[in-house]
Amino acid sequence: MGAQPENRRQIVIKLLWISIWFFYLAAPAEDVLGDHHALVGDVLGGAGLVAFVAAYLTLVFRHTSRALDRPKVLGWIGVMLGLALVLSLTLGTPWLVLFVFSSIACGAVFPTKIARAAVPLVTGVLVAVGASMRGPVAEFVVALVVPALLGGFAMVGVRQMALTTRALREARATVAHLAANEERLRLARDLHDLLGHSLSLITLKSELAGRMLPDRPEDAARQVADIERVSRQALVDVREAVSGFRRPTLEAELAGARTALAAAGVAADLTHAATGHPDLPPDEEGALAWALREAVTNVVRHSGATRCEVTLTEAGDDMCLTVTDNGRGPGRGYGNGLTGLSERLVLADGRLETGTGPRGGFRLRACVPLSRRVAV
Repeated sequence: MGAQPENRRQIVIKLLWISIWFFYLAAPAEDVLGDHHALVGDVLGGAGLVAFVAAYLTLVFRHTSRALDRPKVLGWIGVMLGLALVLSLTLGTPWLVLFVFSSIACGAVFPTKIARAAVPLVTGVLVAVGASMRGPVAEFVVALVVPALLGGFAMVGVRQMALTTRALREARATVAHLAANEERLRLARDLHDLLGHSLSLITLKSELAGRMLPDRPEDAARQVADIERVSRQALVDVREAVSGFRRPTLEAELAGARTALAAAGVAADLTHAATGHPDLPPDEEGALAWALREAVTNVVRHSGATRCEVTLTEAGDDMCLTVTDNGRGPGRGYGNGLTGLSERLVLADGRLETGTGPRGGFRLRACVPLSRRVAV
């Protein structure tokens, strides 16, 4: 429903469904094939009937689930009504059934507002043409009025359903595309934050191990063991990120921050970074944990700082993480890491603030809402 046929089999099936209703054309077909008119009348009537069916199939097959192609649709409707009028007036009562198919075609291809007027109008023409004929045609006309009205308005509903189905199919495809883009963006953020932090720590510890050799082989061995541990953990984190299960915690990230800052020779003050707030939901805690990881990575890699302070405080209905250093201060604009971090916080209904610290250097402040628990 609402989709254009894509192969020959679908075309044949759709044609068969449309052709089922052609048995109503038995009356004009019998009028042509029977001995009712001269040869010229039979030939012209047969040609007109074939042309009418071709116009009907073109309209219903191609335009039911499409937006109105006004010139083509109006042209084919005009052809059908002209043939119905001429054939009915020249060949007699059996040809009045063509107005029923014209009414159905109007309902199938016109927008709803136009179809609501076109269907009664075509039915009115049917009644007027029937009334102008001689002989007992009243019962035949009355028998055609109901199918003309019901068939036309039924096709209005069919067209609307086809258009709605098509719109839903397109919307579903758009949602799937957006979901895939969102998943790619999530994975890119996770990999950037995970690998940036881990590789920075591996680089620092490799430099330390290199400086300790050959005079302090035992200390160098400990650094190499730390490198192995960090690399294994990074591999686990990447696997979890790819699987969609990566949700860091503040406690784990504080421990990692302490290790990274110590390896970089940066004095760390984490005394005001207590974790475990009862009203901090897991998703919001994960966003703050990512913020801490990104901030510490920037301190280690870019700031040139000798001191870093991390605080976790409650500010009204928010929980705010603040990371301040005494380094070179903020650069110009956001890098990929801070941009991705800002997007993470927006998804958690939080916000990111960056700028110069109170004593110079750089300050990053990430806030997320708390879920206040109401006692029952």
